[in-house]
Order: sequence, then structure tokens, then C-alpha cells
Amino acid sequence: MSSLFLDDALDYASPGDHLVLSGPEAKHAVSVSRVRPGESVLIGNGRGLLVECVVEAARPHDVELRASRVRRYDGRRPSITLAQALAKGDRDERAVQMCTELGVSSIIPWQAKRSVSRWDAAKAVKGALRWQTIAREATKQSLRSHIPDVESLVTTTMLATRSSEHRMLVLDPQAETALSSIQLDARSLILVVGPEGGIADEEHQELTAANAERVRLGSDVLRTSSAGAAALAVLNVLTGHW
Repeated sequence: MSSLFLDDALDYASPGDHLVLSGPEAKHAVSVSRVRPGESVLIGNGRGLLVECVVEAARPHDVELRASRVRRYDGRRPSITLAQALAKGDRDERAVQMCTELGVSSIIPWQAKRSVSRWDAAKAVKGALRWQTIAREATKQSLRSHIPDVESLVTTTMLATRSSEHRMLVLDPQAETALSSIQLDARSLILVVGPEGGIADEEHQELTAANAERVRLGSDVLRTSSAGAAALAVLNVLTGHW
């Protein structure tokens, strides 16, 4: 099964059901993925439902399908939210893409003190929508059952308040505790990744005062675009996701 297409309106399906994929997803399936009758594809709603289907007819504006197997998945536990600092160029967007592929549950854009990129009110709306589009496409590429939700832009103070309900892990190359050594429990996680220039001392102090834990990946310093993905790989092993 090499292709996943998304239908937001799909809420229910049973084996044998006749389904129709339409709109941009149908056009992409026919023109880009080149699906043809007799092939097997996945149809999902991004909320845990995945339906294995056989293509019965493929036209540019609609693809007719026959459901063969229906699966429903719960969201991962514990959930892992990525708090990704805004970064210059497309580095933060690459982080969103890779972390979606590696199973992150949700994503928070973070306006860190040293973020080169700055989002005003209008750009914050457009930026979050852009990240959501990237997460959606990465979900399709990795055949995920859930699309991570991209939340609204937060400041450091706003981020610190999240630690009352979640266990917050702040990536810091200078931390004494290795991420691979921590003991996990049932609490959901927030993984905090700083910008190119690192997390400012006063931000570390504010987050630590809110009971955030500073953890390191290793002796190497990774880019903001890859640090979150590397940390997720470690957490995937620790949580048994891999």
C-alpha cells in the first residue's frame, strides 16, 4: 500500500462499501500518483480512520473505490506535542514535515526571543495554515492515520503555562540529563525546540521555573530543522512506538 489520500468528510466505512474520492485529491490521485483500476490505495480522514480500497474507476475529477478493509486507530499515547521555534528560511517548515513523518501528535509555533523569523498577527494566521498544509502532506507521505493539529502562535510565557498539564522536555545541548535516559509515565509530552541561536537564558529560566526539564540528545549540536526529528526518534523507542 503505497498511496494515502484524504477525505475530511469520511466518517464511516465498511468492507464492500462504494466510496468516491473527488476534488483536488482525485486530481492528485489520477494526475500525479497515476492510480489505475485494480490498484489498492488507502483513504483516510486524518482522524484515525484508514480504509483499504481497490480502485474501480479513475477519472480526473473522481475516483471510484471499493472498500476492502477498514481500520480505526486511536491517537498515540502518550501524546507528543512539538513546540517548534520559528526559524529563518524554511528550517521550521522542514522540522514540521519531518516531525509529522515521525509521529508527532500536535505542533505549536513558538515565537522565541532569538527567532530570526517574526510573525505579526496576520502572518501568524498564514504561517499556522502553511504549517498545517505541510503536516497534511507529510501525513499522506508517511501513511499516518492522524494529521497533527497545528495550534496558534505562542510566546515563551504562554508556552510555560502548558507545563501544568504536560511534561515539558526542553532540548538543550548543555543539559546534564540525556533524553534517552529519562523514565516516561502516562503524562503527555511537550518537546521544545529552540531557534538557530538557541534558547535565551531568561527563557530557560522561565521554562525551568514552570517545571520544564532540560534534556540533551548527545554531544553534537543539531540544527533547529533536525533536532525535533532526532528527539522524536528517541521518544519513539522509549514509548514503544517503534
